[in-house]
Amino acid sequence: MATSLKIDSPLPAFSGEWTGESNFISHAPISEPVNRKLEPLGPHFLAHARRKRHSRTFSEDDRIQASQKVKNVEDEDAGEISEPEDPAMLSRDPKDWKNQDHYAVLGLSKYRYKATDEQIKKAHRRKVLKHHPDKKAAASAGGQQDDSFFKCIQKAMEILSDPVKRRQYDSVDDNADVDPPSKKSKGSFYKQWALVFAAEGRFSKKQPVPRFGNEKSTKEEVDEFYNFFYNFDSWRTFEYLDEDVPDDNENRDQKRHVERKNNAARKKRKSEDIARLRELVDKCLALDPRIKLFKEQEKERRNAKKNAREAEEKRLAEEVAKKAEEDAKRKAEEEAAAKVAREAGKKAKEEAKKAVKKNRRVLKGSVKDNNYFVTGDPSPAAIDNALNDVELIQGKIDPDELAELVTKLNVSTGADAVKAVYVEKAEDLVSKGVAKKEDFKLL
Repeated sequence: MATSLKIDSPLPAFSGEWTGESNFISHAPISEPVNRKLEPLGPHFLAHARRKRHSRTFSEDDRIQASQKVKNVEDEDAGEISEPEDPAMLSRDPKDWKNQDHYAVLGLSKYRYKATDEQIKKAHRRKVLKHHPDKKAAASAGGQQDDSFFKCIQKAMEILSDPVKRRQYDSVDDNADVDPPSKKSKGSFYKQWALVFAAEGRFSKKQPVPRFGNEKSTKEEVDEFYNFFYNFDSWRTFEYLDEDVPDDNENRDQKRHVERKNNAARKKRKSEDIARLRELVDKCLALDPRIKLFKEQEKERRNAKKNAREAEEKRLAEEVAKKAEEDAKRKAEEEAAAKVAREAGKKAKEEAKKAVKKNRRVLKGSVKDNNYFVTGDPSPAAIDNALNDVELIQGKIDPDELAELVTKLNVSTGADAVKAVYVEKAEDLVSKGVAKKEDFKLL
């Protein structure tokens, strides 16, 4: 129980140099003094109270608090970076540090290249608190001290805390690889292979790496993925596996020899890694059901295009055949019509010829029937003159005019009337300039 302490001491007087009373303005009166209880608080008082309560000395309390702090740190970090320790790993020779799994030493096997700097620091702190030689010495009460695994922890921290050294180690960390599934593997094809290529993609200079996708991926996305890994640009250098180069200046030839040997080994490992990745991509490509689906779709597309082309060619051929048939039919109809027209024309010409012959006979008959337009027996000269004039008129007029002339003759009676028809026609021919007046002997 805290107790109150009363201090009987007057307030100090103001200095003689203080002149605040001349220009001091009081806005409110000073409150009356109040008695308050003062209680001791803070970490130092709590430490004092803890020591008094448990009857500890300063050194005893500090040691117990340090142990509790270590336990709290271990409990705090145990959640995300805790994993069981392999007894064989605890007995590793620290000189064989190149072959040790640095992530497993720090308890980060499930994170590996994905582990953050903060996780590495926490894991290192936890391992140091657990395996520090001083702690083991205290626990063994002065027994033999073995700091082999602690040296492994320090070496792992040295490698993983340095970005360059960690990158070199990640370059050869096969424990982060994911084995490809076999043909008989059960489970999702896409999920299993996605894990394989996610692990391989950590070595790519180009980021982000295309996703493996699933059965809903488009052909463009699948082509982009396989093209990326077939042209994979890896940053792996394999320097971590180099043979140690002598540091002394006396063996320069040996140093150059080791350097050349290391460079040749790096190139060989690089070539082997490229071949391994290409073989892996070939295997996945051969098993990928999307590739088979895309090939079937492409085949259907080509067949559809081929069928469309053949259908178009067939349609054009049918159109050509139909047009040829129509042309042949039209030509046959035209020839038939032309033949009918020719026959009709021929018949019309024959009829016209017959009509002309008949009309000519009518003209000659009309002259003969009217005694050649003379009184008494006609002389041979009169007959010739009459017939020549009629033939002249026949030669100068067309069939229509001839038919018209015959029509007029048929309605004319008497020699004078018939002769008048001839005279009228002869004068018409003379007036048109078709015949001359002197050509006519009788008319």
